[in-house]
Amino acid sequence: MGLIAIGDIHGCLGTLNVLLERLAPTEDDHLIFIGDYIDRGPDSKGVIDRLLDLRKTRRCTFLRGNHEAFMLAYLKTRDFELWGINGGVATLRSYADEDQNVRIPEEHIAFIQETKLYYNDPAFFFVHAGIKPDLTISENLDLCNEDVFLWERDHLDAFDHELVWEKPVVCGHTPRPEPLNRPRLIDIDTGCVYHSHPHMGHLTAVRLPEREFVIVEYVG
Repeated sequence: MGLIAIGDIHGCLGTLNVLLERLAPTEDDHLIFIGDYIDRGPDSKGVIDRLLDLRKTRRCTFLRGNHEAFMLAYLKTRDFELWGINGGVATLRSYADEDQNVRIPEEHIAFIQETKLYYNDPAFFFVHAGIKPDLTISENLDLCNEDVFLWERDHLDAFDHELVWEKPVVCGHTPRPEPLNRPRLIDIDTGCVYHSHPHMGHLTAVRLPEREFVIVEYVG
């Protein structure tokens, strides 16, 4: 079985479709989406529709990103301020009808609620943002700190010999011009939604264990 990890999509449905066409996943592949399916981009609703359709025919694991956490907090409290300034306006706009009435389907809410904080494969550990670099993966899991899984960035500044992880960690969350491919760390957020920024605007996937990167440019 092949593992394919896919980076932060952020509502960029057209780019996701191009990437999936390039990947051409088979029934033997396991697709692991690293989180941040929504916000900032033009069609968050369309992205979730596409992922719901994809999981009918392919094995998929959907991790939770910090933007899914923003949405879940809004659905619980109806306090829109934090989500709104972090891209939630674009997401709700994608759910609006012709009269600007917003309705998020129950199936989409369930999808967001069912996202996982991590996926622990025998050979790789998958998480949205990262984990503490000075703790083993097992120690990170014992702490099970959701804020770490959704927001951590300290590992990006650590030298590889300082990472005490038992196996490579695959993450996203922090956009960069190109994927980070180090012995114990793979970062596949290449800033798809930031296509107006120099050197950004790509959606990246990586086939594992080969570490074969598949990168497509933003499609408007």
